[in-house]
Amino acid sequence: MRVGLMADSHDRLPAMAELVNQMQAKGAGFILHAGDFCAPFALQPFFDAQVAVGGVFGRNDGDVEGLRAKAAQAMGIELFESPHSFDLNGTRMLIVHDIGEVNERSIEGHAVIVHGCTHERSEQRRGSTLLVNPGEACGWLTGTPSAAVLDLDTMTVEWISLAGPEWKR
Repeated sequence: MRVGLMADSHDRLPAMAELVNQMQAKGAGFILHAGDFCAPFALQPFFDAQVAVGGVFGRNDGDVEGLRAKAAQAMGIELFESPHSFDLNGTRMLIVHDIGEVNERSIEGHAVIVHGCTHERSEQRRGSTLLVNPGEACGWLTGTPSAAVLDLDTMTVEWISLAGPEWKR
């Protein structure tokens, strides 16, 4: 199973839509979003792509109730308080906005942790746990919108970056 990973989209709809398209082209049928959608209208690219999404709220999600209400309008979009622990296709996962909110014992109790907040993409292992920050879907800080696709069968991460002048800030 391939899962799209995204965080820190900060309302940049064109970048979100293109990243979702590329994740789907790489076989992701489900997307995890590690927070900072920002406004309810930022869910529109997921609606348009008709893709299932699981996400958590981040620090800049100012209208949490509006996001919940917008998510409820579509089948397959679920938003939770951060952190959120769940099983996906037999893999114990944790999605959290700020990895600083997670203690070491909780890290050890999950096979995969997806986080955001820093806007910097990273992949690391702590023991048998894979920690992935897909970077910033918005590209506002780095100048390059990014996301990732995680293959749960091989536990490998494929990075997606939007290059070109149209994506520069």
